[in-house]
Amino acid sequence: MADTNKIKIGMISLGCPKNQVNAERMLASLAADGMEIVDPLDGAHAVIVNTCGFIDDAKREAIENILEMAELKQEGKIGKLIVAGCLAESCREEILREIPEVDAVLGLGANDEIARYARAALRGETSAAFPPLDCLSLSGERTLTTPSHWAYLVIADGCSNHCSYCKIPSIRGDYRSRPMEEIVAEARSLAAQGVKEIILIAQDTTRYGLELYGELRLPALLRALCGIEELHWIRLLYCYPDEFTQELMETIAAEEKIVKYVDLPLQHADDRILKSMGRRGSSEAIVDLLRQLRKTVPGIALRTTFITGFPGEDDAAFEALSRFVEEQRFERMGTFPFSPQEGTPAYSMEEQVDPETAVRRAEILMEQQAQITCEKNNGKLGQVLSVVVEAYDGYTDCYAGRSAADAPEIDGAVFFTSEKPLENGDFVPVKILGVRNYDLLGQVSK
Repeated sequence: MADTNKIKIGMISLGCPKNQVNAERMLASLAADGMEIVDPLDGAHAVIVNTCGFIDDAKREAIENILEMAELKQEGKIGKLIVAGCLAESCREEILREIPEVDAVLGLGANDEIARYARAALRGETSAAFPPLDCLSLSGERTLTTPSHWAYLVIADGCSNHCSYCKIPSIRGDYRSRPMEEIVAEARSLAAQGVKEIILIAQDTTRYGLELYGELRLPALLRALCGIEELHWIRLLYCYPDEFTQELMETIAAEEKIVKYVDLPLQHADDRILKSMGRRGSSEAIVDLLRQLRKTVPGIALRTTFITGFPGEDDAAFEALSRFVEEQRFERMGTFPFSPQEGTPAYSMEEQVDPETAVRRAEILMEQQAQITCEKNNGKLGQVLSVVVEAYDGYTDCYAGRSAADAPEIDGAVFFTSEKPLENGDFVPVKILGVRNYDLLGQVSK
């Protein structure tokens, strides 16, 4: 029976995996302080909205959730309302001024003290706390919110790239790497809990170690993680192209546990736009990198993202990007229309592109990619892929899972049948027999 005297805390966490890990650390802190984490939220003594503030859509989602919780508070369905995360860090005055139902607005540096601020709110105290960003610990206990067989692993926080469209450096501060031994220790702890796939994340994973050790240390970190026996897959997200070294490519190729999948956000392919974005390197250098990656790591699945409608993107610049997508034929791709962020250089640049044009250009690229993905998926017919089981639908007697070429929550899935019952987290060989849009269909190979 639940302890009815315990303080009940609910949390809504929005945005990227890095923010999700922040939420997991806050949940662990609250539980360690004797509070009960509840879901659904009705009846919670307090609800924390852990916000994202990266682009306009994320801001709107955060504000909608805060307002929804404010309404529940007015109706007496929840107690106190606490706003944390990136939007709290960057829009503190607006939240305090515009949403009086909020009892606490906490910057990222206050995350480690979340239990103290929650108790203060429950006592009727209003808090607005924004400690220095280096007060945000990158280590500590977590209450995992991902399925039990995979987890994100933060290797650094902040960013020092200062792309002209991005607010991350002003929200999360300069890049800071975690000590390697601390990361490996957390990975061992996750593996001991049953995690079989770890996904390395940072704003820029390829920069890992530079400011801490004076050199890029991602290859060394990967080799150390591969020594953890219980881990089956290690996946890399958020790589930066001009820091992708030959050593890193060779490490990915040589280590069996590192999935042959790289997330490499390129943002554009026109030199003039890349320079205006503050991106280092040229389109020629990007092409050379992609060629070398595919040569060094045969069969690698490359995922990228692009921004359409950046200031100054005329028809010729967009056509160069469209040709690049057609020529490079990425395995996975996402596209986003430019979202001007106040306080960034791009916000006040001349030659702003009409938002409708930016959206339409994004749609054109995704139409191109849909055809490319369909052709690549059809090329997998008859192949046997290693697939991790993620779900089972008893109505259709069908399992859902992911191949090494599919990152969770962003890529496609593999739907398949099996004569024997399977458990989530099992790795099984699946013969591909069909294609459905971005997904594959198959059956467990005998």
